[in-house]
Amino acid sequence: MVPRLFEGRLPDLNFGTADGASCDPALSAELLKTSEHFNGYSKVLNGRFKGGYITRHYGAPEQNIQAVQLEVAQCCYMDEESFAWSDDKGAQFQQLLTQLIETALDWGKRHYG
Repeated sequence: MVPRLFEGRLPDLNFGTADGASCDPALSAELLKTSEHFNGYSKVLNGRFKGGYITRHYGAPEQNIQAVQLEVAQCCYMDEESFAWSDDKGAQFQQLLTQLIETALDWGKRHYG
């Protein structure tokens, strides 16, 4: 068993942009707005997971390079007690991921052509 690294429960969706340094705030706002259309998921921007190495080292919005990290809680796609994949949770979460990717692509098309 892996020891708990913190008390409490993480949000289901943890969007990280290195406190806004790796991504245009307009893009992260659109991603959060998209996630709000899917009921039942808690979310945070730049909470406990603000972005890892790739986000911090490659995200450069001033050079039109956007980087967003998304940490996903296991409860979004599996049964946490048995560690079994949940078809229902997985299918719903797949829809959310598809919408998030489409949101990012649409944002990029609007801003970069």
